[in-house]
Order: sequence, then C-alpha cells, then structure tokens
Amino acid sequence: MWISVTLHADDDKAEALSEALMESGALSVSIEDADAGTEAETPQFGEPGHLPTGLWAHSRVIALFDADAPLEPMLAEAATAVGLDTVPPYTTESIAEQNWVQLTQSQFDPIRITDRLWIVPSWHDAPDPAAINIELDPGMAFGTGSHPTTRLCLEWLCNTVRAGQSVLDYGCGSGILGIAAARLGAGHVLGVDIDEKAVEAAQDNARRNRVDMQVQHSGKTLNETFDIVVANILTNPLCVLAPAIASRIAQGGRVALSGVLEQQADQVIEAWAPYARLHVGATLDGWVRLEG
Repeated sequence: MWISVTLHADDDKAEALSEALMESGALSVSIEDADAGTEAETPQFGEPGHLPTGLWAHSRVIALFDADAPLEPMLAEAATAVGLDTVPPYTTESIAEQNWVQLTQSQFDPIRITDRLWIVPSWHDAPDPAAINIELDPGMAFGTGSHPTTRLCLEWLCNTVRAGQSVLDYGCGSGILGIAAARLGAGHVLGVDIDEKAVEAAQDNARRNRVDMQVQHSGKTLNETFDIVVANILTNPLCVLAPAIASRIAQGGRVALSGVLEQQADQVIEAWAPYARLHVGATLDGWVRLEG
C-alpha cells in the first residue's frame, strides 16, 4: 500500500518542490498541468536544443510515499526547502498494490491503421487475422502506432509502397515504419537512427516480425538512394538534415515527413524548397504529414 499526495504549485515552485519532495523521502514525483482538460490547458512541445522555457502556470505535483511515512513533517520539510511558509493545499489517495504489468498492458490495445494494417501488442490476438498485423510492444524507442505522426506515416505507406520498391526510414525509432513497408511489399528496407538503443530495438522488432530490414547508425556513411523516403522525427532536425535526407531520394522517388506541428509546416517546406517541393498531405490532432 502507498499514499499518493497531490499538491498544487505555481510554475516557479513546481520543479523545486518536486526535487525537495524526493529529498524528503518521496518514492517518486511527477508534475502535471493543473488545468488539463479545461480551456486553460497548455500543451508543451520541446525539441533537442529548443526545450520549453517553463512549466505550466498552475501545476499539480504528485508524490508517492510509503503508507506508513510521516507525511506532515515530510511535506513541511519540502515546503520549507523551497521557501514556502506553509505546505500548499494537498489531497491524498491510497494506492493498493496491483499487478502493474497487467495494468500497463491493459492500456495498450491493437491499433487499426487501415483495414489493411494493424499494430498488435504481443499479449493480444490479432483482431483481423487476414490483415497485415505488426507485432510491436511499447518500449524504449519511439513508435508504437498510437502517436498521430506515426499513424500519418503508416497511412501514407499503405497508399504508397509498391512491390519491390526500396524504402529508407530515417530516424526509425522502433522500426515500425520500415517493418510496415517490408510487410507491404517493399523489396529493400533500411532504417537509420542516431540512437544506439533505437537501432537495437528496430533490429529486434524486425526479427520478431520476420522481415528483412537492415538497420544502421546514422553516423555510418549512406550512399544509396531509395524509391521511398520517410522521416518521422522533429521540425528542427528535418530542416537541418534536409540536404542529407533529400539526397537519398532516387530520381522520381517520393518522400513523406512528419513530427511537424501544423504551425511549423511552412518552416519545413521552406527549408526543403531547394531539394523537393513539399505540400501538406494530411493533418491529425495538430500534426501534419508533408509529402513531395
């Protein structure tokens, strides 16, 4: 049994309070938007080198303690450490011990991308055995099919890949896009990522799905060109890497980019203008897929 304590704090105190709570004996601490679910909710998006400048104006600091922990003196110690005269208003909730693996798995159901393609966690049966079912579990590398940018790219691949074509998945993460391309009939598929853990995850997932997909670190020289190039990363890397990625597109080839918010689309289109004429192919939940 544990006790979950939820305290309210302003943006200038939330992070310091979370650290102080850990110092005072909390088992874990998280920070959430106190206005989530209201008109005042503030989404935060960050990219490497361009992280959010601050937390939400009103935050919830949620700390987990042992059931027999002396809460009041521990909370008072944390409040004093961050310069507060009193402990902020808080609520408590008892957390019973559970089968956390089973609870986590219950949050991930099969994902229908199209009638033709499903993403299925290993602990589920395929809803449509006749469809292409990619077995993929949530893990360390990005890409399970649930994020709008991944779905946008998968839908594009379903409509684009033809038998025997070569495909480059640049910034492959879990390898989901390359695996999908292979299952959709691509003849040669290469996944590239800057993260060694992602390279390992993509290789493991490719073996699990019995597809012939090569995966390599982005530091390795890449000279070949591809019929189809897909990159689901982030706006800044897509702009900086435009010449490198574009040079891998074969003559007459096609490209799709995602990881781009709607308000960032023009920025990416402009950065790519010397190499490819891009347009917005689809949008989903504030994200776009650029095609060219």
